[in-house]
Amino acid sequence: MENRENIGWDEVLEGGLAPYSELAAPEEDWLGSLNEAQREAVTTTEGYVRVIAGAGTGKTRALAYRFAYLANVLGILPGHILCATFTNKAAGEMRRRIRRLIGDADTGLINTFHGLRVAVLQADGHALQLPKSFSVLDNGDIDAMLAIVYEERGLTLRERTYAQARDKIEMLKTRDRTDYFHDFIAMGDDELKRRYAEAETVDDIIFYGHLLQQKKSFGLDYNDLIILTLHLFDTCPEVRRAWQERMEYVMVDEFQDIDGLQYALMEALAGHHGNLFVVGDPDQTIYTWRGANVRYLTEFDAHFHGTRTIIMLENHRSVPQVLSAANSLIARNRQRIAKDLLARRTDAGPAVWYHGADSPAEAAWIAEGVRALHGAGVAYGDIAVLYRAHYASRAVEEAFIREQIPHTVYSGTPFFARREVKDALLYLRLIATKNDLDFRRVANVPKRNLGRRRMKYLEEAAEREGTTLYEALEAHIGDDIFKGTGAADFLKLVETFSATYAERPVSAVLADLLQASGYERLLRSPMPPEYLAQAREAQAAADLRLAERAAAAQFSAGERVAHPVFGKGTVQGVDMTKRAYVVAFDDLETSRAISFHDAHVDVVDKPRLIGLERIKPSEHQLLIHALERILWADVRKSHGMTRILS
Repeated sequence: MENRENIGWDEVLEGGLAPYSELAAPEEDWLGSLNEAQREAVTTTEGYVRVIAGAGTGKTRALAYRFAYLANVLGILPGHILCATFTNKAAGEMRRRIRRLIGDADTGLINTFHGLRVAVLQADGHALQLPKSFSVLDNGDIDAMLAIVYEERGLTLRERTYAQARDKIEMLKTRDRTDYFHDFIAMGDDELKRRYAEAETVDDIIFYGHLLQQKKSFGLDYNDLIILTLHLFDTCPEVRRAWQERMEYVMVDEFQDIDGLQYALMEALAGHHGNLFVVGDPDQTIYTWRGANVRYLTEFDAHFHGTRTIIMLENHRSVPQVLSAANSLIARNRQRIAKDLLARRTDAGPAVWYHGADSPAEAAWIAEGVRALHGAGVAYGDIAVLYRAHYASRAVEEAFIREQIPHTVYSGTPFFARREVKDALLYLRLIATKNDLDFRRVANVPKRNLGRRRMKYLEEAAEREGTTLYEALEAHIGDDIFKGTGAADFLKLVETFSATYAERPVSAVLADLLQASGYERLLRSPMPPEYLAQAREAQAAADLRLAERAAAAQFSAGERVAHPVFGKGTVQGVDMTKRAYVVAFDDLETSRAISFHDAHVDVVDKPRLIGLERIKPSEHQLLIHALERILWADVRKSHGMTRILS
């Protein structure tokens, strides 16, 4: 990049403007579109593999294709492949890509670290005396708990804001009081109440008050999920072994941002088969403030001997000018693996930068640039201004208003953070658990005249009688204080749905619940009822077809088989539930579950991959898969193996 103070907008316009559609390369099918490094990452399936992938080098594509390679070519059951990500958005994008590649709706265990822990604890948390119906607490839930604690103990926001209190709780759980879970799991309510009542410091009041509210509500926060999962694996070897055997292949995205607890979990899950594939870039670590340690990536090969390292250098996102500027800055990072990205795009003008004296100066320069681009024929609707945080938008908005530049500020709330969605989920949790936290948050939503005074009346009754708030309302529904309220209708609503929800699809329960509660206008399904009916019919047909296929297993226990990649092995058993052969291959230390199909299999002396027929999901199936995946059987692929002549 030129060594000048600023590069102006006139230089951007010198070479003309190319529409983005001409710059974006269309995604091609399967392995032929991958470069050498990507292809190596996809096809290196066994052992410990570390991929150093710079920005824009196609790591997400490589992960998706690797998943598809394991499923389509090797025949590994998708449910035996774990791909761990940091965000729901990343997990969702991965699922979409994989569905396009493997041709069905089964995407195995592609989940966030939090989602994986929830799955483990829901399945096996009973070994720690955790109810299966525990809820996962977000910041809103924790703040609601803190509000109770603050009111009971007379704390004010001057002493600790809720955000500061949450940070303190996290620090105590993960650093200073790491054995707290013993109190949470084994300690009786009376003992926990005593510790809370006797707590004197603000930190102790907040900590024990939070634990008490958690226990009352069967709620776990994000720190609890990882700590309890590791505790479960440490104390229940049979549970750990079951998950290890299932996780034949473990893949982790953004490994540079992993912390010690997450590292321990991934190491444990890969401890049986020894297949751990990590992707990351030491130059992109952003979570050191919350405990992430880039050394888990840079020293991966020292910890796991025999690690194969693959470096992706071909950048398909940025032009040389941008990469040059980025490389010159990144080269000064201390903990890194040396690499220089290579730009594959050459179709853009110079890198533009500006160092303003203050925010208004920066905003004025941006407004000038927008005017220049518009004057060159670019529509306002084709121009985007990105900023790091929403607070930074004010100066830009003011500059646009002064210059009379039409604009729209996009500031969306995440779907699951929307008030109506959170309320819907709280209602579902309430009918399943009837816990105090959810009761407090939805008892008066919509309005039922169950305000602060009546809630205080219930709290005192529950404390006096040793019951939950819901049980207190049941016992005192005839008291004068509840006359003229919607309390009786609320009890009837919860009881009705509590008695029937377990036998019904979640989508049907939710739709009826929102209507009966008066919430229908706030949350309507974007999918017409006929779409849902069609999707159910399509899924039912697919399930019937798969049931027919399951009866067509070609091999039985004891038979010798050959796999196109894994070589020769012996069938140990046939899992009709998963529609898979469990095979002990001669050259692998651990067995593999290989999915089967109903195609004709010839008896030959050479292994060959048999063509397969996939069941492709309809558009409707894809739309509602996330909502009803727990209710419908997964759509499985099928793979064949050939008999070995003995």
